[in-house]
Amino acid sequence: MTVETKLALTEQDVRSYSAKMNEADWMADFRADALVRAEQLPMPRPDKTKIDKWNFTEFPAHTVESTVYASLDELSEEARALVDKEQQNSIYVQHNNTPAYLFLSEELKAKGVIMTDIFTASREHSDLMKKYFMTDGVKVDEHKLTALHAALINGGVFVYVPKNVVVEEPIQVLFLHDDEQASLFNHVLIVAEANSSVTYVENYLSTVEEAKGLANIVSEVFTGDNAQITYGAVDVLAKGFITYVNRRGVTGRDSRIDWALGLMNDSDTISENITHLVGNGSHCDMKTVVVGRGKQRQNFTTEIVHWGTDTEGFILKHGVVKEESTCIFNGIGRIAKGATRANAVQESRVLMLSERARGDANPILLIDEDDVTAGHAASVGRVDPLQLFYLMSRGITQHEAERLVIHGFLAPVVSKLPIEGVKKQLTEVIERKVR
Repeated sequence: MTVETKLALTEQDVRSYSAKMNEADWMADFRADALVRAEQLPMPRPDKTKIDKWNFTEFPAHTVESTVYASLDELSEEARALVDKEQQNSIYVQHNNTPAYLFLSEELKAKGVIMTDIFTASREHSDLMKKYFMTDGVKVDEHKLTALHAALINGGVFVYVPKNVVVEEPIQVLFLHDDEQASLFNHVLIVAEANSSVTYVENYLSTVEEAKGLANIVSEVFTGDNAQITYGAVDVLAKGFITYVNRRGVTGRDSRIDWALGLMNDSDTISENITHLVGNGSHCDMKTVVVGRGKQRQNFTTEIVHWGTDTEGFILKHGVVKEESTCIFNGIGRIAKGATRANAVQESRVLMLSERARGDANPILLIDEDDVTAGHAASVGRVDPLQLFYLMSRGITQHEAERLVIHGFLAPVVSKLPIEGVKKQLTEVIERKVR
């Protein structure tokens, strides 16, 4: 069934924007075709969350013009705290919808590593973009939100690591949001060719109290044979956003994608994190930590699909909900026919801090092969009174005891983030949200 939707922008609008950003000619046609699809495709249907009345299509402005930075010293204090200026040799900053700062070391450039904004990538690296951009990862016609994203992309970054190149230091990308009118249709594309590796760390930072726009964000991550990508992210988007995030991975033979995600938005959020283990012997480790507060409604679907033989997938999700917030964890381990000797393991746990908070953990195993290993664990509950009693018996106040229990509950993900400044940011955000 199709659902006609009147969109805020026209075909001429998206073509004009493509020309303004000096994109490759094919991008204008790509956007226009996606816009037509967005008008007719149905909305996604996340399990146990009704989103038919959520606003995913109306926003005050498609783009806002923001300042660029001559140096990292010009960033706000809050943004500067996330960047180690002495150690961070590869960094990209996007200021609302404006590519604002880029530095890639000469050493990495000489090795063929590419890091650039998504608009420049379509023009200067067109063949690579056509090969990977919304083809085998996230497809335009999956549903209305993927098509809308494809039509309205207004930011993002392209990272490419050639064969046999090991990027030793993490690459960092900061998406800074400080204009309440701005909407974020960012597209991240990361490719690591055979025998290469890279650590990518991403920050979404809102510094406004309340946003009026939308966030429709897609990341696509591809590993060649025997390659490795570690993807760390901390999302801190303001209240007021309606947020859709889709992070997708596709692996080659004997390759690995690891995710460490701190999802700290104050907005209503639908999040999908799916990895396809296509290559034989490939591996995926997903770690996610979530904190919800106020009247937030959040739904997180995490899925690993085993296509190749001897694949391994591990899902670990911990969430804390307080006040009147709602958090749904959908964890899916899917083993396709022919994926012999696959191993699918998942654990989802939700900790509720108030009587009116609601959490749900739904572990799902879908298995079409016999010679496999699979298991799951899930729990939803409140702070263990015995843990509190033990801590309080040693002179710790109840509030401090609860804080320690919460940090311990979330530590398995927090400890895996590869940049100290980002790890510190996540710890501070958790502290602020559970206070």
